[in-house]
Parts: sequence; C-alpha cells; structure tokens
Amino acid sequence: MPLSEQEQKLLDEMERSLYHNDADFVSAVGAGRGRLSYGSLVLGVLLAIVGLAVVIVGVVIHIPLIGILGFAVMFTGVLVALRPSRSLGRMRGGSSSSGTGSAGAPGPQRGTANRAGFMDRLNDRWDDRNDKNE
Repeated sequence: MPLSEQEQKLLDEMERSLYHNDADFVSAVGAGRGRLSYGSLVLGVLLAIVGLAVVIVGVVIHIPLIGILGFAVMFTGVLVALRPSRSLGRMRGGSSSSGTGSAGAPGPQRGTANRAGFMDRLNDRWDDRNDKNE
C-alpha cells in the first residue's frame, strides 16, 4: 500500500530533520558499515563449501544429524563471508584515541574531516533535490 501524499511529505520532512539535527548519528550509522574483508570472504566461502559437502555426505549416508551439522557449518561460512571488516574501524579509532604519535594522528583526522565534508555536501544535494521535486 503506497503512502499518501501527506504521509510522504511528513516522512521526507522527518528524514530531512534527522539529517540536519543529528549528523553525528547519521555518520556513525554510515561508518558502521565496513568493507568486506578478503580474508573473511575466503574463509567463509571455504566453510560454506565444506558445509555443503558435509550436507551431501549426510544425505548420502542417511544420517540427518550429519546433514544438520553440515548446514550449520555452511550457514556459519556464509555469515563469516558477509561479515564487514572491523579491523579498519579499530585502526582508525585506536590511532586517534591512543595518540601514539603525531605522524599518525593527522591521517585519521583528515579522513574524518573529508568524510564529514562529503556527508554535508551529500545532505545538501539531497535537500536541493527534494526541494526541486516539491
């Protein structure tokens, strides 16, 4: 069921308000999504393949417990493969909070400033596009 015009305007207004008033929350939610780690992707695919093989073995020898175990291994492999990388966030947070050296500190600060500027520009473009549509 589609939203009515009034509900759509109200939803747009609430979204605009969220982006303007709580930019820290928006950037924190956006930063929570990391890139996939190639190591975890390879490990997850290997686990999924091993789990699929165990499921097939369980079906062939007619032992449901082995099939269920294989499914659990396969499911775990998929979860590991799709898990976002957390080491990147730890490196950024660790170097800026620990203050180990002055050479390492400007990098994350510069990246944060660029990201904040990018988010501000993105929010402005979004608002301009929504204003043109109204």
